[in-house]
Amino acid sequence: VQLVESGGGLVQAGGSLRLSCVASGSVFRVNDMNWYRQTPGKARELVAHMSPRFSVFKDNAQKTVHLQMTNLEPEDTAVYYCNAQIVVFRYGVPHENTYWGSGTQVTVSS
Repeated sequence: VQLVESGGGLVQAGGSLRLSCVASGSVFRVNDMNWYRQTPGKARELVAHMSPRFSVFKDNAQKTVHLQMTNLEPEDTAVYYCNAQIVVFRYGVPHENTYWGSGTQVTVSS
């Protein structure tokens, strides 16, 4: 199973970005998908509900999750990671595992 993120980059303060993540591979079912972010020296933190400027759109059936960010601030500069709880079959038995994407850099300039 792979999570592939896209949409990161450099944006000026006040701008917007939309991040996307899609799961591929031997996915039997997606139970949940989320976005986290991490800055140097800090733990990863869940982005959903962090700010009214952030909106998370999930489509488990399509195995995708999007993060719409508006009015970005320099403090939003971070690596953004996609996270998913996905059911796969191993030896005929379903297992739920947690997967992470490799991360996409978002840089907001002042």
